[in-house]
Amino acid sequence: MAVAQKPLIARQPPAVSEYILGAGDQVSLHVVDLDDISDKPIRIDPNGFVDLALIGRVEAGGLTIEQLREQLRIKLTKYINSPQISINLVENQSRSVSVIGSVNTPGVHALEGPRRLIEVISMAGGVRPDAGSRVILTRQARWGELPLAQAKMDPSSTYSTATLSVESLMSATNPSENILIDPGDVISIPKADVIYVLGTVRKAGGFPLASKDSMTLLETLSLAEGLDRNAAAGKARILRPPPGGEGKVREIPVNITNIENGREPDIPLYANDVLFVPNSYVKAGVERTAEAILQVATGVIVYRR
Repeated sequence: MAVAQKPLIARQPPAVSEYILGAGDQVSLHVVDLDDISDKPIRIDPNGFVDLALIGRVEAGGLTIEQLREQLRIKLTKYINSPQISINLVENQSRSVSVIGSVNTPGVHALEGPRRLIEVISMAGGVRPDAGSRVILTRQARWGELPLAQAKMDPSSTYSTATLSVESLMSATNPSENILIDPGDVISIPKADVIYVLGTVRKAGGFPLASKDSMTLLETLSLAEGLDRNAAAGKARILRPPPGGEGKVREIPVNITNIENGREPDIPLYANDVLFVPNSYVKAGVERTAEAILQVATGVIVYRR
């Protein structure tokens, strides 16, 4: 088996308008005054190489057509002076990106020319109502590190990842986050975390945080359509599970009446918090425990906004 030779030219970052070849693409080559190299379409193999007469295996994956032409010109100077080479892209199969999670059309999408992050999310049908607050990007190391300040390379240096805010991205708060997407990138938009409202409210259930990291108590209560008339508004509790699921549930007493009247500040609620509003007729001795309330919370209906 022939040993693959290293490219003879430096891999400079291609211009935005230039297509980068990859595994699965088909190209046709024509060399003036050299019939040994057929002009029939050649497919780039899974390792990014093409096999050519006279010169053997040549790495094409990761190069632009112009870079490949220069690579071949250097190799063919052994056989003819000033080789004139034309290369055409017959079929492109390598430029695809995966969009997964809470989008309307998840899956693998072809990149027809340069596309930025928001464009690719739009190609996947846009975000669903149950989308969370984060966009997670993953890029193979062969395309370089993600050009984002928060990008991190994994310990094996195989890929880099970065997490962005959906709200910031969609509102163009920081336009530099709307980066160009490379072939093989993975865009993941996880489902939203949920806050639960149980007890004496008009619509008990779970309510997604959507693009936020938190909601205030009054915002959450409005999604539950407010208190029932029998609610003990002064004896409500926020149940906050421990980080990682280990440890004791934290119980935070809240007086909803005082918050509604402006006598106390509104309180932020976070992912997996449970706002429990007891019935004013329920005696303390039979009131449900925090553990029982949390068990109920995991089985309630989650409402999509």
